[in-house]
Amino acid sequence: MEALKMYIGGKLYSGHGRGYTNFEPANGNPFHTVSTADPSDFERVLESSRQGQKEWAEMMPVERGRILRKTADLLRLYNDELAELEARDTGKPISETLVVDIVSGADCLEYFGGIAAGIEGEYMDLGGDFAYIRREPLGVCGGIGAWNYPLQIACWKSAPALACGNSMIFKPSEMTPVSAVKLAEIYSEAGLPDGVFNVIHGDAEIGKMMVAHPDIAKISLTGEVGTGKAIMKNAAHTLKHITLELGGKSPIVVFDDADIEEAVYGAMLGNFYTQGEICSNGTRVYVHKSVKKLFIEKLVEETRKLKIGNPLDPKTQVGALISEDHFRKVMGYIDWAKINEVELIIGGERFHVPDCKDGYFVEPTVFVGKSDDLKIVKEEIFGPVMTILEFEEEDEVIERANNTPYGLSAGVFTRDLRRGHRVSNKLEAGICWINTYNITPVEIPFGGYKNSGLGRENGWAAIDHYTQRKTVYVAMEKMQNPFE
Repeated sequence: MEALKMYIGGKLYSGHGRGYTNFEPANGNPFHTVSTADPSDFERVLESSRQGQKEWAEMMPVERGRILRKTADLLRLYNDELAELEARDTGKPISETLVVDIVSGADCLEYFGGIAAGIEGEYMDLGGDFAYIRREPLGVCGGIGAWNYPLQIACWKSAPALACGNSMIFKPSEMTPVSAVKLAEIYSEAGLPDGVFNVIHGDAEIGKMMVAHPDIAKISLTGEVGTGKAIMKNAAHTLKHITLELGGKSPIVVFDDADIEEAVYGAMLGNFYTQGEICSNGTRVYVHKSVKKLFIEKLVEETRKLKIGNPLDPKTQVGALISEDHFRKVMGYIDWAKINEVELIIGGERFHVPDCKDGYFVEPTVFVGKSDDLKIVKEEIFGPVMTILEFEEEDEVIERANNTPYGLSAGVFTRDLRRGHRVSNKLEAGICWINTYNITPVEIPFGGYKNSGLGRENGWAAIDHYTQRKTVYVAMEKMQNPFE
């Protein structure tokens, strides 16, 4: 079994922590032994990042951009190899990782590589005197990744940080540690100075060290709401900048004039892609009473066609959940719904794949709920579990859709353009889609309202979260004694 090391100062590095073994979700087999950090390793990576950041910030922005764009080119060159590793590490189908995971990471690096040379300050004429505003890097930034899109998230965090002249210490999820190290190696191959992107492995204790250390200027987390709240609380001790991309329990609203086929495809994309392990998924599907029967018929027809199987089979469309613990959590919600006699219209069972007998596979599952107070309607499941809810009036469904502590995303399906805009404007969500779902190109900001997070990733908005403004006032006349 291959040992997975950390990446510090441009080199693979064996840590002095306890280490652990990570497993392939599709079969439960050991994938890597993982070298982890102890406090001395953390100090080593921090010093490397300090030194790397100084060198990187002094480079011409156009050169920084060139290196980021070259990294994007290399990611595309190595797409197939990286996609297979990502499929094995996450359990998601290779049909997804080949066309989404690596490609979207490369797009992010290309986008911010193009922005790097165009990050500008401001100038103000003050009637003789003048002032200018510089955008300066924050310094050493910390990124903490999630396990559902490991490489993409590492790019989403590191690309804007590096474009602005920062360095980044990145801690991937313990369950998906592989691709961040590969990304670090590719950064080095593209010419990134040593120490600018370091990868450190470990559990929550390493994350706590990152949050607590005063020399780390910012933390960007993708993770659970509880983790985000803990980071926000602990970051207050050093007044860190933070970006938190957290969970959701998002609504999809299907009006009576919607294209039903289109709405069904949107709901499937927003529930069953990546086995439902996507924070922005629209798991509360509100369907107008007049089209509910037709919607359900089409949804069942299309859901039956989905192929569950070995993630490395190109025909597989639904892969394995990330771990045994998460599998038990998802099945716990399904079992609760069955016990409480929530109407089950398809799925609801563990699925056994012949060549992956110990894999954590769950059938795409659809319930029809009669109340918004159901546990499966209120709580984030993070698996392939959809609940359909009936509505009649526009104002009613908007109020119900917003009745949640979350606010990451929302979807609206209607042929009425005015209604689409009107409803989207009233939904409390950081991103709303009209007649589509879960499309997140790097050009647009992504982030949540309420408990779904703070700050934004991607787009020009991300530059604000990785720079700080310095105002310089320039006096053009000799200063007089103000006390005469």
